[in-house]
Amino acid sequence: MTPLSMPKPPRITIREVAQHAGVGIKTVSRVINDEPNVAPATAARVRASIEELRWEPDAHAANLRRTTTRTRSVGLLLGSVANPFAATIHRAIEDIAIHRDVAVFASSLDDDPEREIAAVEAFVRRKVDGLILTCVAESQAYLAELVPPEMPVVFIDREPAGYAADTVHSDNVGGARLAARHLLGFGHRRLALLIDRRGIWTARERERGFLAALDEFGVPASDATIVADLSDQDAAERAVLALLGAPDAPTAIVSGQNLITVGAVHALRKLGHHRDIALIGFDDVELADLMEPGISVVAQRPQELGRMAAERLFALLDSGERPDPAAVVEPVVVPVDLIPRGSGEIRPARV
Repeated sequence: MTPLSMPKPPRITIREVAQHAGVGIKTVSRVINDEPNVAPATAARVRASIEELRWEPDAHAANLRRTTTRTRSVGLLLGSVANPFAATIHRAIEDIAIHRDVAVFASSLDDDPEREIAAVEAFVRRKVDGLILTCVAESQAYLAELVPPEMPVVFIDREPAGYAADTVHSDNVGGARLAARHLLGFGHRRLALLIDRRGIWTARERERGFLAALDEFGVPASDATIVADLSDQDAAERAVLALLGAPDAPTAIVSGQNLITVGAVHALRKLGHHRDIALIGFDDVELADLMEPGISVVAQRPQELGRMAAERLFALLDSGERPDPAAVVEPVVVPVDLIPRGSGEIRPARV
């Protein structure tokens, strides 16, 4: 392998320097910017970590110093910019930003906690004016040290933990409850719920709504099947094939997100059960109305989510207001819509 083709070593982040030195990110920033109020022993430990890790503070120190000058840019972190749901949110935010002559820098989360933190750090280094974030890490408390106090943060699609900020998300509990109630109303009593990883906030909320509907109809939770950790359509397809090959197979399926719905449809059609097993997906899917039967869904309003998040971020930038870190910030919950197209209206063979 020639030197030109050798891969570059991963760049050391300021967070790794802070962890190595056993201090907070703000302390590292103070040391590299020669700010006061850092004990000499602590400063020496930080400088030793910088040298040992071979971090290059001079290239980034200027970027860590915030000024009152706006960069006319915002950072946007989404689940995956390749997902139609996220892409629609992205476009809605850009439509608001472009009228203010503001650029939107977008990055994909891919439901990786480390990627979440790395993306936020990259946005901060770029000195964006504000952040709109989808989160997956167990806690967002790290933002208190990483994000400058003058940089507003708005969360979208999922609620944060350990950090007070404005949040805009869909009615996940109500939507999943609506889907399950719809199927129960058609006489189904053996339901299956297919969801993403339970570490993802939306998956947990949709499971909560599903179980609430069962309780409302007096159906024991033990009579339902919940399959979690389905992160893509291939995993969902395999799960449905296994479910329908088992004794007491479900007569109806609630899919927890759009990629899972696509996998479920593939499995149902492969088995020839697309006309006798009911299906409702959470979030709309492309060409859902052209299938036979059409795919019934609980549709989110991604354009509205993006618009409201962008408007709130720019309102914070204009006003200079920031939530009290100790306050409880009530989220903005955007309604969802049940769209019956046929697959969710299939009755069980035996009631």
